Amino acid sequence: MRIPSRVLKCIGGLVAIMAAVFLFSFEPGNSGIFPPCPFFRLTHFYCPGCGTTRALHSLLHGDVLRALDMNPLMVLSIPFVLLLAWQPSLGSKRYVPEVVGVILVAYGILRNFPAFSFLAP
Repeated sequence: MRIPSRVLKCIGGLVAIMAAVFLFSFEPGNSGIFPPCPFFRLTHFYCPGCGTTRALHSLLHGDVLRALDMNPLMVLSIPFVLLLAWQPSLGSKRYVPEVVGVILVAYGILRNFPAFSFLAP
């Protein structure tokens, strides 16, 4: 039996709302509920996602500057992610995965150099 796409979208929306309420309620750095980044724990290097949970928590509380301090790439990518959610066909363009991959790798490398410490969480 195939589940209609509108039902899946409603379920996805409800899950997103529940996750947002949970993240709003518990501060990632102090609550002990959220696990630390496994990449950082193993390598002591920041991955492209390090600081994302704390940045989302800050955004939900309206603190955009703190969110940018935690993970600027994630904050700046939100409009593009929303655009892709609205128009999924844009993500199927041949160059999109390669561009996203290059950006993530470059960001992950740069945020570990002292000259780019403003990119680190």
